[in-house]
Amino acid sequence: MLFVERDKDGAIIAIRKNAIAPGQETASLLDLEVQAFFRASGEMENLSQLLILSDTSIVRVLEDLVDLLIDKKVILFTDLPSAAQEKLSGRKQIRRKIRGDDLMVEDVL
Repeated sequence: MLFVERDKDGAIIAIRKNAIAPGQETASLLDLEVQAFFRASGEMENLSQLLILSDTSIVRVLEDLVDLLIDKKVILFTDLPSAAQEKLSGRKQIRRKIRGDDLMVEDVL
């Protein structure tokens, strides 16, 4: 999620990763106005960086979606390719260790 600051005419003057005021307007990388702001300000590299950062969020959404489909018995875990099974299982193990008392994840990597 991005947080937008506008001038008195309603034009975007800044985009931040964190809100600086309660109820600050939010935007998405998909918003054409946001993309135009990055292009106009020569910040296309920052736009690419934000896209990369959003990848980790979308990965978690996809993991949750797979879990939901498995829980609802729409798919079986074993229906997934073995490489996908290994990656999903590995990420679950790491998350369990991070949430638990044992914060040492070296043995999983």
